[in-house]
Amino acid sequence: MLHADRPTVSVAAGKGGTGKTLFATSLAVALNEVQPGQVQLIDCDVEEPNADILLHPQIAEREPVKVLVPEVDLDTCTRCGRCAQECQFSAIAVIRDAVLTFPDLCAACGVCAYVCPVGAIAEVERQVGIVERGMSPEGIHFVQGRLSVGDQRATPVTKATARMVDVNMISILDAPPGTACPMQESIESSDYCILVTEPTPFGLANLQDAVETCRRMELPCGVVINRDGIGTPGVTDYCTAEGIDILLRIPQDRSIAEAYARGETLAHSFPQWRDELVDVYDAVCKFLRSESTLTT
Repeated sequence: MLHADRPTVSVAAGKGGTGKTLFATSLAVALNEVQPGQVQLIDCDVEEPNADILLHPQIAEREPVKVLVPEVDLDTCTRCGRCAQECQFSAIAVIRDAVLTFPDLCAACGVCAYVCPVGAIAEVERQVGIVERGMSPEGIHFVQGRLSVGDQRATPVTKATARMVDVNMISILDAPPGTACPMQESIESSDYCILVTEPTPFGLANLQDAVETCRRMELPCGVVINRDGIGTPGVTDYCTAEGIDILLRIPQDRSIAEAYARGETLAHSFPQWRDELVDVYDAVCKFLRSESTLTT
């Protein structure tokens, strides 16, 4: 759904290490220069959130993320094993007189409680992560999710984090790398997805997967090529053949890598990049307006 003149933009990548977070935070800083206090950056990479390293926010609020997991009343349970048979995640087992539950494996689907013939299974809350909110020194509204150490299922925390989108602001979502469920949950609430890649055969293969994911979700996308100048022209050729816009090229430059290592964005260290970053968002807005006109 298009959020008026301030569409929500997600930033994703087919794999880690392409510069996705560097671009997302740089875009947020550049947009905040032209619309102070009206920009929101949401870090949905809940397994390894690191946008805070570049934006240095002051966290003011923390909200737990909880899911429902089974709790078995052993006095009522008949040990029939129906719950274990129906669980698709091996999160509950019945071994002779023992009933074992494994909360770390539980998907919180509720099927075990549903199929129990004697109502011996209740669902109780278990914390799996937190959502943190704060503000960067320059006034960027900041949100990040963080999965609890030891938990394996990131999706509930990703969902809770992505729900923090404020449609009245310019919202940028930094999605997890890859194309699995957490990435899809992150970009689902956006109007447009910017895919960051690098011009290598590996980068191209992962870009193709990410583009296919966006297309299946009917989400328009464009590409930012980071480390431009290395590798092969395969990414450019692919985008041309598929009619995908290349929104920005960031060159292979040691000074950019050094700034990133210091915890600085492109917009912080290289003011000349600010206009180009703002132009990327303007191009996305223009595209979405034209698409909206065509469908009405």
